Amino acid sequence: MAQDNSTLQKPKWWHSGYAWLVFAGPAIVVVASLTTVYIAVNGQDPVLAHEDSAGTPAKALTAEQKNALEPAIRARNHAATGVNQE
Repeated sequence: MAQDNSTLQKPKWWHSGYAWLVFAGPAIVVVASLTTVYIAVNGQDPVLAHEDSAGTPAKALTAEQKNALEPAIRARNHAATGVNQE
């Protein structure tokens, strides 16, 4: 008896769900990385003028304002180093 040749052939690779599962993962990663690059390039924050540690422009502080910030600066330095400067 001769067997029919069409029944012995394996199905093509694109008929297998596992092949699409294997190819879909890296394809999704490539699309996500390109989207991230696009957002990073086109969504940049504007460059701001130099600010001191208090968040205000350094040249705009008066002597009285700088003296008002001294306790906060001392506390920050003490927390960072543990040395109490008096």
